[in-house]
Amino acid sequence: MAMVNKDVSCKLLKSFVRRANTASPATLRFRQAQRTTFNAATTNNFPQAPQPAAIPTTTNATVTGNNNNNNNNNNNNNNNDKIFDFDDTKALFASVSTGKLMHSAATLNVAAMEPMVDLSLWVMNSRLMDVGLFRAVVLTTIKHTAYNHFVAGADTVETGQTVRRLWESGLRGIVDYGLEHANDNESCDKATQQLIKTAESTQSLPPSSVSFVAVKVTAVCPVYLLRRVSDLLRWEYKNSSFKLPWKQQTLPIFSETSPFYHTLQQPAPLTAEEERDLELAYKRLQSVCDKSFESNVPVVIDAEDTFIQPAIDYMTYWASFKYNKSKTPVVYGTVQAYLKDAGERMFLAKKAADKAGLPVGFKLVRGAYMSSENKLAHSLGVESPIHNTTNDTHNCYNGCAAFMLDEISTRPGGLILATHNLESAKLAAQKAREHGITKDSQKLEFASLYGMSEAMTFGLRNAGFGVSKYLPFGPVDQVMPYLLRRAEENKGMLSSSNLDRQLMTKELKRRMKAYFGKGIKEGENQIKAQANSMTN
Repeated sequence: MAMVNKDVSCKLLKSFVRRANTASPATLRFRQAQRTTFNAATTNNFPQAPQPAAIPTTTNATVTGNNNNNNNNNNNNNNNDKIFDFDDTKALFASVSTGKLMHSAATLNVAAMEPMVDLSLWVMNSRLMDVGLFRAVVLTTIKHTAYNHFVAGADTVETGQTVRRLWESGLRGIVDYGLEHANDNESCDKATQQLIKTAESTQSLPPSSVSFVAVKVTAVCPVYLLRRVSDLLRWEYKNSSFKLPWKQQTLPIFSETSPFYHTLQQPAPLTAEEERDLELAYKRLQSVCDKSFESNVPVVIDAEDTFIQPAIDYMTYWASFKYNKSKTPVVYGTVQAYLKDAGERMFLAKKAADKAGLPVGFKLVRGAYMSSENKLAHSLGVESPIHNTTNDTHNCYNGCAAFMLDEISTRPGGLILATHNLESAKLAAQKAREHGITKDSQKLEFASLYGMSEAMTFGLRNAGFGVSKYLPFGPVDQVMPYLLRRAEENKGMLSSSNLDRQLMTKELKRRMKAYFGKGIKEGENQIKAQANSMTN
C-alpha cells in the first residue's frame, strides 16, 4: 500500500477518529430497522448488527453420537426447525467417494497443525523458492496436497469436471479465476480475456450447475487507478462542493463511520490518461458481464481491502444500474462483516436501491484482510476499521444476514451467504424457512470455499437449500498467492474447528466396518454353504 504523507498532523488524524466513533443518523436508522426485524415474535434471536451481543458460535462443534444432553436438547426443539443432522454420516457423505474422503481427512488434519501451516508459509515466502529444483519439489508437493483439496483445477476444462462432480452431488459452483491483482492495462486485458473464457466455458456445463462467475475488479482495472478513484470518492463524500465529472450513477459507498484515514489531503483530479484508463476498466467489466449473462450466469464481484474498496463498490453499483433490470439481480457486490461500518453501508445501499427501483444483490462474508487492515491502522495511529472482537464480527454478520433475508422476503433482491460458521448458517437457514425462502426462489444461496466446511455444506444441501462451493482455479504457481492468503486467513479456524475431521473419520470407520463386516459375512456364508454341501 502507498504510504500516507508523513506531514499529516496528529490533530487531523484525531478528528477523523472522533468522527468515526460518533454514531451517525444512518447507524441509528439501521439499528432501529434491526430492532424491528428481530421482534419478540421471532423464534431466532439474531443479534442486532453492528451492536455487540452474546451469541453461541459453533466453530468447535463435535459429533453428537449418543450424548444425552444433545438428545434432550433435540427433543426440546421443534423438529421443523432442525437444519443439520450430523448423526447420519452415511447420508451426509453419500455423494463423496471413499478415496476423496480419505484425502480430505488427511489434508484437513495436516492443515489443523498450526506449526505445519506456519512452516509452509515461511517456506513459500522464502528465497528458497527462487532455487529451481527446490521450487519444483515444493510446487509438486502443493499440487498433490493443498492444491488438489482447495483448488478446482488448472484450467476451465479441469474446473468444469469439478463442477460436474459437484452438480451430481447436489451442489453448484462459483467459478473464480485465481488472479489476485493486475498492475497495468496489458495485464488487465489478459486477465479480462481469461474471465471471458471462464464465463464462456459455463455454456458447456449442465444448466444452473454454475451459480456465479466471480470477478475481481483488480483484474480488470489497474490497482493504482483503483487507489486514485477511491481517494477521490472519499474526498467527495467529505466535501460536498468537490465534484467528480467522470462519476456515473451509483449507490451510497460510505457511511459516517467508514474509514477515511487513507485520504487526508485533497487528491489531484484524474488526468486525461487516467480517465481513459477508467473507461477501459468499464469496458472490460462490461465485456465480462455480457459474456456471463449470455451464458445465463450472474456475476459476483469480490471485495478487497479498504484502501481500494470504495472504487470497487463504485464499479459494482455502476454495473448494477446497468444490468439489474428484472426482479432478480444478476450483479452482486460483496459486504465484509468484519468492518465496523458494514451494516450501516449495507442498509444505506439497500434503501437507496429500493428508492431507485433497483434490485440489488449482496454476497455477505466476514473478511480476508484483517492482518493488513490492522497493520495499516496501527502504523497511522488510528482505530482499526475491523471489529474489536470476533464476537462483534459474528453479530454483525448475523444481523446483516437477517436484515437482507427480511428485505428479500417481500422485495426484489438476492443474497449469497458465504460462511464457514455453523451457527451463522443455522440461524440464517431457520430465518429463511420462516420467510418461505426456498431453493427455488433463487433469492438465497449459501456458499463456502472449495474443500472447507464440508459437513455444513452437505447439511444445508440435505435441508433443501441452494449451496455453492467457491472454485478458484489456475496453474499452481499462479494460484499460490491465493493459497498463501487462505492459509494465513484460515489457519486458526482450521486448527480449532474439528467438525469436518470428526465426521469424516466417523464415516470412514463406518465404511471400513461395513466393508470388512461384509467380507466376514460372505466368508461365513461360504463356510455354511460348503458344510451343507458336504452333509448332502
